Amino acid sequence: MERIQRYGGYLAAMVLPNIGAILAWGLITAFVIPTGWTPNETLAALVGPMIRFLLPILIGYTGGKLVHGHRGGVVGAVFTAGIVVGSEAPMFLGAMIVGPLGGWLIKKYDDLTEGRVPSGFEMLSNTFSAGILGSILAVIGVLTIGPVLEWGSNRLGDGVSAIITAGLLPFADIPIEVGKILFLNNAINHGVLAPLGVAEAADKGRAIHFLLETNPGPGLGLLLSFMVFGKGMAKLSAPGSIIIHFFGGIHEIYFPYVLAHPIMIVAMWAGGIAADFVFVATQAGLVATPSPGSIFAYLAVTPPGQHLGVLGGVAVGAVASFLVGSLILRVYPMKQTEEESEMESASALPAGLPA
Repeated sequence: MERIQRYGGYLAAMVLPNIGAILAWGLITAFVIPTGWTPNETLAALVGPMIRFLLPILIGYTGGKLVHGHRGGVVGAVFTAGIVVGSEAPMFLGAMIVGPLGGWLIKKYDDLTEGRVPSGFEMLSNTFSAGILGSILAVIGVLTIGPVLEWGSNRLGDGVSAIITAGLLPFADIPIEVGKILFLNNAINHGVLAPLGVAEAADKGRAIHFLLETNPGPGLGLLLSFMVFGKGMAKLSAPGSIIIHFFGGIHEIYFPYVLAHPIMIVAMWAGGIAADFVFVATQAGLVATPSPGSIFAYLAVTPPGQHLGVLGGVAVGAVASFLVGSLILRVYPMKQTEEESEMESASALPAGLPA
């Protein structure tokens, strides 16, 4: 468990410094997408490039910088650009892997060549080594990551279908939540659950499948647990993320919180499974996929007589994920980044004393 905490702390050091950019994307998305609060086709052009390119590259740069300063950050960002181009899905987790890897590789090169570069050629060596290594890694990223991601997405989809077919619908939340935090939520929802839901709704007038991936309750509980028991940037940014997630329907806003503290996936499983049991027990369903997955969209596609089951599932999911998430954060607290610790120490100094 200590090893998991250390790994989670390292992931947090890559994600949390960029949480402001993630919140900016969430606000823009909640307002300007076609199903947002104030749809705007021109401004909606920002949404895709920001989540596919800007945010992963920022995370990749931060990961490389943690390993080898600005130089490591540059190579990490270039490597991340390669995997971003090689995939249609946002590569947050991929950036957390290849960013530090790029930084580590350029660090190893610098260690090997230290003291061996002729005097006066240091700048030339530094520039070309980062450029050559970065270009090689970017090409590798483009050629390899796409097929791997597609294979993983297909396997998760197969797992969800198999669990539902076996009559164990509440437990479909396990692969669904794993897929969601890897930003494969649209592939699972529209590629697996929506077709099953359409067939069910055509027969019965509603479908439980539309509730499985889109439920805003578990994410709400998770963010509330960070708001109450979290630390640093995660705690401070949680209230804004709650608004974007629950009222704006942009679930992607909570994914980085789980990536930054991976054990919190347990809280999401608890909330999702508990909510699904309520949906099954009340035979709840929606008439279509709520888009985006906000509480307002839920109300818009809830058929008459289904509000108790649907809203009950959302509430139970939120309570369950909040309780489990709060327990986890108390027992295995999220480690603060070095920058957050310094800011907290400075703010604790008496007025008038230098930091």
